[in-house]
Amino acid sequence: MADNARAKKLADLIREVVAEKLQRGIKDPRLGTHVTITDTRVTGDLREATVFYTVYGDEEERASAAAGLESAKGILRSAVGRAAGTKFTPTLTFVADALPETARNLEDLLDRVRASDAKVREASSGATFAGEPDPYKKPGEDEAAE
Repeated sequence: MADNARAKKLADLIREVVAEKLQRGIKDPRLGTHVTITDTRVTGDLREATVFYTVYGDEEERASAAAGLESAKGILRSAVGRAAGTKFTPTLTFVADALPETARNLEDLLDRVRASDAKVREASSGATFAGEPDPYKKPGEDEAAE
C-alpha cells in the first residue's frame, strides 16, 4: 500500500500528462479543445486512476467526447506509463465531472432565494413593528401615569 502523498503526486502527474496529450498528441476530432481535465484520483495501491473531465458543449458533444476518450485510453495510458516510470501503469477510467451541473443547480437555487428575499423586502418595506416603539418600562413612568 502506497502512502497518500505518492498517490497524490501520481494523480497530479496523470492529470498533467493526459491534458497535455489531449491537447497536442491526439488527433481525434471528437476531443479537440472542448475537453478539460478537472481532477484525477488514484487508488491507494496505485493500480487504478479515475480521470474527471468536463466538455464544453451540448449533450451530443459530451457523448462524442466520452467515446473519443474511451478509444484513446490505450494511448493515454502509454503516455502516463512513460512519464511516471512506475512498475505498473494505472488503468485509466474517464468519468464526466458533475461540477458544471452542480454549479448550475446552485446558481438556480441562489436565484430563487434572491427572488424570495426581494419579495420579503418588498412586503416589509412599509411595515411597522408590532407594539410600542420602546416596549420596556423605565423607572419613574408608573408614577407619572398616576
